Amino acid sequence: MEHLLNPRLQGIEISGIRKFFNMVSEKKDIVSLTIGQPDFPTPTHIKEAGKYAIDHNHTTYTHNAGMLPLRNAISSFVKDEYNLDYDPNSEIIVSVGASQAIDITFRTILTPGDEVLLPAPVYPGYEPLIKLAGATPVHVDTTASNFKWNVELLQEHITENTKCIVLPYPSNPTGATMSSSEVRELSKFLKDYDIFLLSDEIYSQLTYEETHTSIASFDEVRNQTIVINGVSKSHSMTGWRIGYALAPEWLSKHMLKVHQYNVSCPSSISQHAALEALTNGKSDTELMRKEYKKRLDYVYDRLKKMGIEMNKPGGAFYLFPKFPTGGMSSFEIGINLVEKAGLAIVPGDAFSEYGQGYMRISYAYDINTLKLGMDRLENYLKENKLV
Repeated sequence: MEHLLNPRLQGIEISGIRKFFNMVSEKKDIVSLTIGQPDFPTPTHIKEAGKYAIDHNHTTYTHNAGMLPLRNAISSFVKDEYNLDYDPNSEIIVSVGASQAIDITFRTILTPGDEVLLPAPVYPGYEPLIKLAGATPVHVDTTASNFKWNVELLQEHITENTKCIVLPYPSNPTGATMSSSEVRELSKFLKDYDIFLLSDEIYSQLTYEETHTSIASFDEVRNQTIVINGVSKSHSMTGWRIGYALAPEWLSKHMLKVHQYNVSCPSSISQHAALEALTNGKSDTELMRKEYKKRLDYVYDRLKKMGIEMNKPGGAFYLFPKFPTGGMSSFEIGINLVEKAGLAIVPGDAFSEYGQGYMRISYAYDINTLKLGMDRLENYLKENKLV
């Protein structure tokens, strides 16, 4: 009866990241630098807030958009951190992770025939959601522009069918960030287009050289922008599944309808934990960011000494080096590293065809694991005369 299924599911597969991770997870003696998940435990005071919620029976449905104290905390947090003004009563929706916020956004704004521009190489989670909404993802090669949008690229690829442009910065997989002046240039250009901007800022607390600038902070494009964020990466709360969407009231009220019929509301327990994170957890993020910076510097320096070409990331916890492939595809290199070096890193082509020739290395691991991984990589490159 498979022919009776939704035809939009045809061609949609499990993420290349997860597919590769699952493939190598049963191997023995593997150093895996594959998954983008903080290795820190959720801070104790946040866990205690979750326990308190359970012990005091805060276990019922909340408002569809999330409990108001949490929406108030989100409003204050994004104002303090990014100079964003969003009304907690009408412009903030608490979601089941950032992924669900992206899904309800696409299902609200997209119709068949629409196109969504993605700066490739790019996180593979956008494409299936776009297709399920009946629209078409358009991957745009950004390898020649330091993995970032610029006005020239947008001018070249915007068409009458373009409904949305995704701005995923800091970037998974590349770690690319955009400076305030670069974001400003995009806003000046895009204000004249009736095009939605989906700004995925889930890694915005993890920047190393300069603070994150949200495109929604520029008034001329606020009305067309949806900001996606959450506590998964900033507070090591991936399993708590709390994200949020910020959008102008006229749009948010329609997104809330999709959200309501999709999940009713996020977990009340997780919402209480997120409230604690955003109210009293700023120092938690600072400690994690400092540790990630040390890890970044270590792995980057090791790779440079191996002769591997790359841009130094400005945020997130990934490096995306151009890899000496010896004529092999990125996927073949990935398999080869597992079998011959006992090292798992993600093939770049998991992030679109424009990731071919690259590999993604996650440094969301302790320094001893990173050292062992880099030692194995260096030995592999020397033994195979790839450097």
